[in-house]
Amino acid sequence: MEKKVVNPWQWQDERSYVQAVEVKAITGTLYCSGQAAIHADGTNSTGDMKAQLILSLQNLEQVIQEAGYACSGIVRLNIYTTSTAELFSCFDIFQHWIAQHGIRQASTVLEVKSLFETLKVELEATVVK
Repeated sequence: MEKKVVNPWQWQDERSYVQAVEVKAITGTLYCSGQAAIHADGTNSTGDMKAQLILSLQNLEQVIQEAGYACSGIVRLNIYTTSTAELFSCFDIFQHWIAQHGIRQASTVLEVKSLFETLKVELEATVVK
């Protein structure tokens, strides 16, 4: 797989995303459903945004790994949240996770009126290898 990042500017670097990712010579593409703070037993987290973001990242990572892909192959990662203010107060957790895995992804952050039941954040990814 070949990945080429397209960044006409530099301001997005401190926000942990890129403007575009071109991918060539892939051997597979994984489209992940939105991963949220749902425990292994199927119950939703009632935790705060930080706790839910951590669990959502863990769930996304587990889905990606069980499919035989690597987090470094994420090329698109959309974030849905019920509160951008709450999300950005713990965004360093997200940025650390991105850096830890060497991810260079196109992203969109969307504030939505609600997510399922008690959920505050949901991560939707496209992964290639």
